[in-house]
Amino acid sequence: MGKLLFVMLNSALLWWWSSIPSPSACSQNQTDWLALASFRDAIHEDPFGAFSSWNDSTHHCEWQGVSCSKRHPGRVTSLVLRSQGLGGFLSPQIGNLSFLRVMILQNNSFRGEIPPQIGNLLRLRDLNLSKNSFGGPIPSNLSRFSKLETLDLIDNQLVGRIHFNLGSLPRLIFFGLSMNSLVGPIPPSIGNLSLLEQLSLEYNSLYGEIPEELSRLDRLVFFQLSFNKLSGEILPRIFNISRIQYFLVTGNQLQGSLPSDIGTTLLSLRYFGGNDNLFTGNIPSSLTNVTGLWGLYLANNSFYGPIPKNLGRLKNLYTISFFYNKLQDDLSFISSLANCSNLGFLGMGSNLIYGSLPRSISNLSTSIKGIYMPDNRIQGTIPLAFGNLFNLSTLDLSDNLLTDCIPHSIGALHRLQQLSFAGNMLTGEIPSSIGNMTLLNMMYLQSNNFQGYIPQSLSNCTQLIELDLSNNNLSGSVPVEIMGLSSLSIIFNLAHNNLSGSLPLQVGSLQNLAALDLSYNRLTGLIPDSISGCVRLERLYLEANSFHGQIPKALQPLRGLEELDLSNNNFSGPIPSFLADLSLLKILNLSFNELEGQVPEDGVFLNASAVLVSGNRELCGGAPGLKLPLCKSSSSNKSSTTKAIVISVVSVSLLCLALLFVSIFCYRRKKQTRTDASTSSFFENQFLRISYQELLKATDKFSENNLIGKGRYGTVYKGILDNSAMVAVKVLNLMQRGASRSFVSECQTLGIIRHRNLVKILSVCSSMDFCGNDFRALIYEFMENESLEEWLHPRTVGRDDECGKSRHLGLMQRLNIAIDIATAIEYLHKGCNPTIVHGDLKPSNVLLDNDMMARVGDFGLAKIISTVSFEAIGVQNQGSSTSTAIRGSIGYVPPEYGMGHKVSTLGDAYSYGILLLEIFTGKRPTEEAFGHHLNLHNFVQMALPDRAIDITDLRLWSEVGDRHQEIKIRDCIISIFEVGVACSMESPSDRMDMTEAIKKLHLIKVNYETKERRIGM
Repeated sequence: MGKLLFVMLNSALLWWWSSIPSPSACSQNQTDWLALASFRDAIHEDPFGAFSSWNDSTHHCEWQGVSCSKRHPGRVTSLVLRSQGLGGFLSPQIGNLSFLRVMILQNNSFRGEIPPQIGNLLRLRDLNLSKNSFGGPIPSNLSRFSKLETLDLIDNQLVGRIHFNLGSLPRLIFFGLSMNSLVGPIPPSIGNLSLLEQLSLEYNSLYGEIPEELSRLDRLVFFQLSFNKLSGEILPRIFNISRIQYFLVTGNQLQGSLPSDIGTTLLSLRYFGGNDNLFTGNIPSSLTNVTGLWGLYLANNSFYGPIPKNLGRLKNLYTISFFYNKLQDDLSFISSLANCSNLGFLGMGSNLIYGSLPRSISNLSTSIKGIYMPDNRIQGTIPLAFGNLFNLSTLDLSDNLLTDCIPHSIGALHRLQQLSFAGNMLTGEIPSSIGNMTLLNMMYLQSNNFQGYIPQSLSNCTQLIELDLSNNNLSGSVPVEIMGLSSLSIIFNLAHNNLSGSLPLQVGSLQNLAALDLSYNRLTGLIPDSISGCVRLERLYLEANSFHGQIPKALQPLRGLEELDLSNNNFSGPIPSFLADLSLLKILNLSFNELEGQVPEDGVFLNASAVLVSGNRELCGGAPGLKLPLCKSSSSNKSSTTKAIVISVVSVSLLCLALLFVSIFCYRRKKQTRTDASTSSFFENQFLRISYQELLKATDKFSENNLIGKGRYGTVYKGILDNSAMVAVKVLNLMQRGASRSFVSECQTLGIIRHRNLVKILSVCSSMDFCGNDFRALIYEFMENESLEEWLHPRTVGRDDECGKSRHLGLMQRLNIAIDIATAIEYLHKGCNPTIVHGDLKPSNVLLDNDMMARVGDFGLAKIISTVSFEAIGVQNQGSSTSTAIRGSIGYVPPEYGMGHKVSTLGDAYSYGILLLEIFTGKRPTEEAFGHHLNLHNFVQMALPDRAIDITDLRLWSEVGDRHQEIKIRDCIISIFEVGVACSMESPSDRMDMTEAIKKLHLIKVNYETKERRIGM
């Protein structure tokens, strides 16, 4: 019994002893805990509470995102904190997690350099730091990761070159460095990565030739080198990598021709992106062997010769983009495309294609949405059977040689949104069946030979925002029904026809219209007073008609007018003085009428080059540049007695006035001295001062070659300062009313705010030019990628813009930009004291830096709405919390401002909602006065959820790879539209604020990326 008790006690002691952790185990466990704690302490932003479980009461292996080894208790093997909004630095102590195999910190806000200690993680297999703001160079010791399979540093701010030693990662499968600021050549050593399947280097500044050594990557599936500065020819051996499915080299300077056997060597190819290069030669007919090909993008090159005749073998083909080449062929290739059952977009514009449209065009897939063949040599008639393509949303055959009538069957295209037959030789009447296309929003029929009346059925097209019927032979009156199309918001052009009668009273229904052109017709009568309802009109052309009477006072409410042409009519009476009060008016043509009296000397009339009044023989006075005779005095007929009395009275009056003026002058001079000193003190305290002479040198004497853009209050130039810094210089036009106030307002606002998503003001110039004129300028950071406006709506219709690739924003890029903007506005509303309302949020005021990060700028209309002593910062207060004078921009201004409500943060929320909808529909708010409610908000709201695809920017669908991806993108966009609609509700109290919008957009992004395939397509 005693022996048995001894054995049991001995066993218990052995079990107790074995259960005590060794000193070594405790030490290693403590090392990993300390490393994680250091990692946590270097992070200052945790909006979703990812670190709520990272406390002493919970073992570190149970912390969110942390996994530990089962064989080695306490040793961390995985750290995954994806899309948590974390902001801060990556602690060097991360290098002490020596058992770490997986580190995924994707889609956060980490900044600073990647610490070199990361090279100590020798067991690492998966490193994903993508979609952050890491800067500096790529650590050179990453080559020590002999077990690494995934290296994803996409979408950061990394600089410098790609280290050649990264080619010594023997197990690497995914290599992603896209969307950084890397320079230099592609290292040939990458060709040593024998297991590599995906290579993504797009959106950098890599230059030189594509190394031939890359041809050794025989497992490569995804080859992405787009949007760099690569040159030279692609060597034939690279086209022999038979597994490649995605071959993407768009937006480089690559030369040479495609190998004739490309369709034999790349049989797995699904997507070939070669847009915007210098390729030449024929399009190889062997491409038709690649039966799985989905997208073929060869636009904006110099390909010539015929179009492959048997494209119909590519039954999965969705997009053909051959814009802007020198292809010369007839249209017989269209017949074979009938076999492409998935064909969605056919782009053949700006080539040398000739011949007649075959009837077989009606046999194309009924799912086709876009046919683009402008600027060719297509002749003959428009086939009757076009109406069979009932899903068509865009049909562009402009600038060809088409003849005869538009067939009545065109009305069967019930889903058509954009129709352009402009610049042909079409004749006959415009068919009334066009009125059946009720979704039509843009129609261009100008520069043809149409005759007869304008069909009244166009009034059924209640979503029409742009209508151009100019330069035809149309007759009859302007239809009242069409004048009542309140949806028209961009341009309504009936110029150069034979229209007669008067201007209908219904013209006042065009409340959202920007440009109305009725010039060169035979219209008569008075301009109706109802034109005062066109409150958003910017350009009005009524020249070369027979209008008469006085220039109506009804034009006075049109405060946004920039161009007004009333020349070559029969207007009489004086020039009304209110024209001088239209502060935005830049061009005024009143020539060849019967006007009389003195020409005003204010506003636009001060600029003789902007005003034309010739051909009015009874006009006098005005600016010297108009070269009109002086106006005669009416006092010559008064008696000498009356003259004496007048002289006496005037003399006494002048003496009194002189004394009064002296007093006022002294008072104002004293006050102005205090104000100038105060303002000067503010500028000197807040900003580095720079002289006029320095700016003159930096901008090459404000050369047109350095002109970036023009705005309401000034002109912006690119400049290089003496320290080689690239800057943007905004020169204020002090002749423009409100420019000085805008200058002070912008200095006030930018002087008290700092945020990564706000444009930074570097300096100011408040001086005089060499002619003694006052000079004001603001100097900002230079944004290489210009404004969001240039990406959504390029100003210059050119080769890159038409094909839609050089200026393409992907889905995630747009979402990131939207989040950046919301973050900036939230900071103004809740991170500033006092609160700031931006007041003019629109795409042209959102700039994109080198990394496509959005920066909100232009604070000329900003309002500081909390009580604050401006005298404390040395500036006279230019606004107040009760101000309703904020102008904003048409389409983005909340409706309550027009009813006299106070400026508020919810006004910015409305503008942001409209901007968000614009980013993803690709449509301006001034274009989208749809239905009865006349704004973009209701247009999107009515389309949700079933028609979201129909209103989405077509350029976003270029990312679709298959049905699964289409559904994923659709769901994402629907959610984004819902946020935009919630922010832009008509009632301020119903609007979503910026904090809530940011949370929802982050969640949308997280949900999208959890479904995203590794190739990111």
